[in-house]
Amino acid sequence: GGSFAVGSMPPPLEEPAGNRLFPELAQRAFELERALLPGRAPSSTIAVNKRAQFLPHVDSGAGAGQGISLIVGLGDYSGGELVVEGTAHDIRYKPLEFNGWTQRHWTQPFEGERFSLVWFTPVGCEDKPGLTVCAMDSE
Repeated sequence: GGSFAVGSMPPPLEEPAGNRLFPELAQRAFELERALLPGRAPSSTIAVNKRAQFLPHVDSGAGAGQGISLIVGLGDYSGGELVVEGTAHDIRYKPLEFNGWTQRHWTQPFEGERFSLVWFTPVGCEDKPGLTVCAMDSE
């Protein structure tokens, strides 16, 4: 398993290496956010997780404070529900918005190949939509 980010990071952090390593993935993942929830304000950042099973936590770190995250599960797997404040949500090809900074959340055990994409905007990145940043990077 593992995770990496694409999009924007708040100062003084540098741009995620994922922008350079996976420019087409970054572009398509930000386009997917628009397709899933066209009315949602564009996020600046995406966490890309492969076979990651997170223990109960609230999000933290640089730029902490964004409001609503959007998550979707992808892949051929069973189980792996996202539990938010004690309620399990099947996110496999079913997007879910939640507040990762204030709501305790974790991943249920799963079998198979599970990916998740988590769109969010850290404080300090409100004027750096990821689709714009990644589009400029790929030119």
